[in-house]
Amino acid sequence: MTAKTVDQEFLEYLIKSIVTHPEEVKVDRKVDEMGVLLTLKVNKEDMGTIIGRGGDTAKAIRSLVRIVGLKNNARVNLKIEEPEGGTGGNSKRSADIGDLDL
Repeated sequence: MTAKTVDQEFLEYLIKSIVTHPEEVKVDRKVDEMGVLLTLKVNKEDMGTIIGRGGDTAKAIRSLVRIVGLKNNARVNLKIEEPEGGTGGNSKRSADIGDLDL
């Protein structure tokens, strides 16, 4: 493992250890002048596990990834992508508004 991919390997290991669909975990790594951006993709059923109550798990994962980056003299950020068919919006809520009796 080179210093350039330690952060990516660590994130993959961590996430695969806590999700129910480890085979669907994908981590993309991009480097630019701002630092390293790790983009995480997981099965939509695992999003709750990754985010955690109130986003606490996601914050902890981001902190760990930043620490690994600091040890390797890199600024590392984590982006968690919404999976296809996820519940990212308020689509159900907006559909329910038309059903209200006023």
